[in-house]
Amino acid sequence: MGVELTIAGQADRAFKLRNAFKQINELLINERPISYILIDCPPSLNLLTINSLVAADAVLVPLQCEFFALEGLSQLLQTIEQIRSTLNPRLSIQGVVMTMFDKRNNLSEQVLADVRSEMGDLVYDTVIPRNVRLSEAPSYGKPALLYDLKCAGSQAYLRLATEVIRRERRLNAA
Repeated sequence: MGVELTIAGQADRAFKLRNAFKQINELLINERPISYILIDCPPSLNLLTINSLVAADAVLVPLQCEFFALEGLSQLLQTIEQIRSTLNPRLSIQGVVMTMFDKRNNLSEQVLADVRSEMGDLVYDTVIPRNVRLSEAPSYGKPALLYDLKCAGSQAYLRLATEVIRRERRLNAA
């Protein structure tokens, strides 16, 4: 919240992050420039999220397999379109990853089907299951892959990483 208050009154407040990334790459002029930066944003629209969308080339959307997530997705799509039309014309949706999927729950299946129907090929094939080991990892101060590499959740994230890389290579080859 402190950063938001500091930059809120500045004319270039929506471009702070993009400008910082540009400066970093300029400092690396004799080095290899940074190819990818992942920015993890909270599920809320604030000045830091807007900065992230302005700085980004693409958005990877994690979406819980729950009813209210569909409403959030609709709002996010509107926000992305607004950012694209006013502040960042190169912004695109790289993909949607379905998370917290519970195969025992009909609602999870329905949300997955609805999102696939609406978003088509943007939805990754890999679905991240609801998994106790994934939930436990933060309380031990570890990423899921280090906490339990063999659990179903970690294995799903590894499959997702492979799918993201394949999709990125296809996009770059086109």
